[in-house]
Amino acid sequence: MRTVQRTAADRSLLRDAATIAAAMVAVGASFGAIAIAYGLPAWVPFLMSTVVFAGGSQFLAVGLLAAGNPLAAVFAGLLLNARHLPFGLAVGDALGPRLRDRVIGSHVLTDEVAAFTLAEPDPARRRRVYLIIGATLFTSWNIGTALGVLLGGATGDPGALGLDAAFPAALLALIMPSLRDRTTRTVALTGAAVAVLLTPVLPAGLPVLCALVGLLTLARPRRRAGGKSERETEAPC
Repeated sequence: MRTVQRTAADRSLLRDAATIAAAMVAVGASFGAIAIAYGLPAWVPFLMSTVVFAGGSQFLAVGLLAAGNPLAAVFAGLLLNARHLPFGLAVGDALGPRLRDRVIGSHVLTDEVAAFTLAEPDPARRRRVYLIIGATLFTSWNIGTALGVLLGGATGDPGALGLDAAFPAALLALIMPSLRDRTTRTVALTGAAVAVLLTPVLPAGLPVLCALVGLLTLARPRRRAGGKSERETEAPC
């Protein structure tokens, strides 16, 4: 009975991996084409997809690199990927105690890998899930990047196809699911407003970093059902 259940689980996992791989190829192709549209050398998106492998951070980085601000690209990428620290703590047991396995596994850690791994109820199968999803995403992302670079270079002038608009559109698609949360939406909109206001007066890349002031909205007192803030309700009698 367990063998049948494992076989069914493996088939389901491979089916899910194939589905997400198709999506990653499409997004990776967008990244490769956008990098070429911004005038970056062809080796840059290849290097980023193999060495960095960070999805949304790569989209952000190519925009800042094209704007001539590499330091902002590095800082923004590190900041955006800081969420992988708690992810690593949550799924670290799936990789085992060996340093080599942890180093390799950490390179393919993404939001999707963490989600699939944590959704696996059987601790003995978590390592298998982690490695299958991680390897699938890494491979499909790099295949997509290669396709995007080749297709982007073949067009001659990718900017004429409107690929410059694909960059913000891709970033928006990546963050849309997170904006369903009211707190996240408030932070994002505040940061976006700050960035827009400072764009005319600051060098390229800096308005994006200044958008971090949106995080200050998290410090405001929250309202409870009774209309009073938490600070008011916690006041001593």
